[in-house]
Amino acid sequence: MEFTDATIIQLLKRRDETGFEQVFKFYFKNLYRYALTILQDHDQAEDIVQNVFYKLWDKMDSLHFQDSLAAYLYRAVYNESLNHLKHKKVKLTYQTYITRSMKDQTDGAHRKVMFSELERRLQTAINELPEQCRTIFQLSRFEELRYLDIARRLGISVKTVENQMGKALKILRMKLIDYLPFIALLLLNILNHRP
Repeated sequence: MEFTDATIIQLLKRRDETGFEQVFKFYFKNLYRYALTILQDHDQAEDIVQNVFYKLWDKMDSLHFQDSLAAYLYRAVYNESLNHLKHKKVKLTYQTYITRSMKDQTDGAHRKVMFSELERRLQTAINELPEQCRTIFQLSRFEELRYLDIARRLGISVKTVENQMGKALKILRMKLIDYLPFIALLLLNILNHRP
């Protein structure tokens, strides 16, 4: 008996396992090589071709062949391969997004903890400054007064204000030395995000 496309399709529609096995044996290697050229992955190529044959057997009753059986099989392998690549790309994009999000959240949480600790340490260090030194520092940094205004308010010379600020900054630098790299990064981030 000669096996034409029409004969083979009739055998498949009747769920003839021998006919299906013949089609599988005849086309599998070439379809596998074709899938391999698209996917560049031996296991995936084999899975795709097996999936095409599974769908052929499973949906045989609803399939309509406009071209030859070979054309249908190659087109099916092509479409399945492209779908696999698209799915793989979406999955990779999602994994990259999740990885970045988790890193950003972790970095953000770490920064918050470091910033809270820095604030606590800074407040402790300011409180430990000598009284006049602390007052001058607070007027300069928190009330943003100029040295001349501080001198007038406290009834001292501008030179005394300068000396006390220098002393305050030196003490704070020494007490917060472990946080200087973090402070530098924090200042860089603030400067880089200004409009």
